[in-house]
Amino acid sequence: MSTPSMTLFHNPASPFVRKVMVLLHETGQLNRVALHASQLTPVSPDAALNQDNPLGKIPALRLADGQVLYDSRVILDYLDQQHVGNPLIPRDGSARWRRLTLAALADGIMDASVLVRYELALRAPEKHWEQWLDGQRDKIRRALALLEAEAIAELASHFDVAAISVACALGYLDFRHPDLEWRQEQPKLAAWYLEVSQRPSMLATRPPV
Repeated sequence: MSTPSMTLFHNPASPFVRKVMVLLHETGQLNRVALHASQLTPVSPDAALNQDNPLGKIPALRLADGQVLYDSRVILDYLDQQHVGNPLIPRDGSARWRRLTLAALADGIMDASVLVRYELALRAPEKHWEQWLDGQRDKIRRALALLEAEAIAELASHFDVAAISVACALGYLDFRHPDLEWRQEQPKLAAWYLEVSQRPSMLATRPPV
């Protein structure tokens, strides 16, 4: 087995890290990356991470030459150009912008979900801003409704950057926000996710219980 040439600042609970890990599995690049455990919150930073990424966010990928890439979208684009298989991000044309737009929609679900998680987990209950929480949850619901109405056939066509991102977003909802019960309103999305969640890359990267 070759020595890893890159280092990924990693936390298995992060849906953004999971996207990168799924792509590494799907493209056969796992042995190229060493994992650096990074436990952090907005009020409890990781000093080692801050040296490489001043934003203090994961994932961050340190390359062999010392250069550090962030955020997950940049890392996915870089890694997708380091393997010999079919690209998981279309290189050009309308397909590229459509798949990246769907991936960005999934990232928005993750962003809102993580913000809700921080508000509930890090702030005392009497300080929770319910109107703000409802606003984040509404973003999630609107994004899921669009995916249900417009994107199922596209997601099912290829497990690429769009499908990976949506799958990781849904996995995070199940992990941190089961109370949203998203499957009730999105049965087609639920059926698609039931299938793709059994891919080896998804099973291997499930967040800890």
